[in-house]
Amino acid sequence: MRIGELAERAGTTTRALRYYEQLGLLPARRAGNGYRAYDEGDLRLLREIRMLQDFGFGLEETRPFVECLRAGHPEGDSCPASLEVYRRKLGELDECIARLQDVRAQVAGQFDRAVRARDELAAVQEPPLCELVKE
Repeated sequence: MRIGELAERAGTTTRALRYYEQLGLLPARRAGNGYRAYDEGDLRLLREIRMLQDFGFGLEETRPFVECLRAGHPEGDSCPASLEVYRRKLGELDECIARLQDVRAQVAGQFDRAVRARDELAAVQEPPLCELVKE
């Protein structure tokens, strides 16, 4: 298939495909007429790259998965290098989650403080004039 068809089937752009080719993630084969030529295996590589990017992986982090598929493995994450990328990414996510939990705790504390201050202020304010007239 040609580059436009591959881009359409993968839900990306031809520009992205050329960039992946430049990075060595997608093979750079040419047909006899000089056009780029791709096959179903390339579509599979591209889907793996796109899925990992959707999960937040950088392009360089996808390389071991692509190489694993190119080596003939049924899944891009069945090689030791891919598993190591998963391990690193999980560590990064754990650190990010811990930072977010800390920030959340701080914001929750500020919120509680603000609610208490509002309630204390309301308790010491004089009643509105309309309530004084009722008495």
